Amino acid sequence: MAIGIIGIIAAIAIPAYTNYTRATNRTDAIRTMTNDAQALERCYSQTFTYAGCTAAPAGTANSAQGYYSVTIVIASSFASYTITAVPIAPSQLADDSCATFTLNSAGSQGATSSSHSDTTATCWGST
Repeated sequence: MAIGIIGIIAAIAIPAYTNYTRATNRTDAIRTMTNDAQALERCYSQTFTYAGCTAAPAGTANSAQGYYSVTIVIASSFASYTITAVPIAPSQLADDSCATFTLNSAGSQGATSSSHSDTTATCWGST
């Protein structure tokens, strides 16, 4: 009987804990993207262009904790940018509700699930 109770508790607790850690690890993407956006805005305030910003250069790099691949794309006019984060760590690859994060120079946040539905409010922490 005790083994049955432990099995039931484990069947509830393990998925809940896994979902909690995935949601917590999303902050790695959000923090990295926000820091990159701040660096790009500082650069723009000094040079009036997003090009050549050494603090957040265009290209792809891993997030601070390595859960996401973060890509900065500077528009050809050098007057705007888009930052995108996608999961690369095994724990986050199974996060179907937040498969892609985006942030642009206008401050618009976005997120999509693995089925391409809009999950911005959930992924950016509004709900």
